[in-house]
Amino acid sequence: MSGSFEDVYAIQKLKYRYGTALDTKDFVAMANLMVEDVTVSYGGGAVSLQGREVVRDWMANAMGSKGMLSNHFFSHPVIEVDGDTATGAWELMDIVILEGAKLVIRGASIYADRYVRVDGEWMIQHTGYKRLWEEIGPRGDFKTTAAWFGTDGRSSLV
Repeated sequence: MSGSFEDVYAIQKLKYRYGTALDTKDFVAMANLMVEDVTVSYGGGAVSLQGREVVRDWMANAMGSKGMLSNHFFSHPVIEVDGDTATGAWELMDIVILEGAKLVIRGASIYADRYVRVDGEWMIQHTGYKRLWEEIGPRGDFKTTAAWFGTDGRSSLV
């Protein structure tokens, strides 16, 4: 398998758009990156879903709270292209702040994705991850001084 630089780059941008849509809670934009019959397997199979709208609705319910702040950092892409299909392996570092519960979840995962080209555009056919590690604990004395939600990203420190 091989792929052009343009294909690999387009798939990288697709994954980065997925992460940004997830963290900004734009679940419609996130779902629009997926084929209609997409499958997902989050948390090593703890959550398995099929269908773009099902995934969108589940994500909006699971992560839609403005008191749940997240950052998903994707790196180390290994992308293999074979015509109009491709696979991608990614490393993920993520942080989730649960303001109401005063908890922080941190973790690292390996994503295994499948992509398909539809009308000239790469789309997510399957996405899923297994955890390398995950931890949760009290947030302590930390205070949110800026957030995409609530302060529109403006820091109260400046």
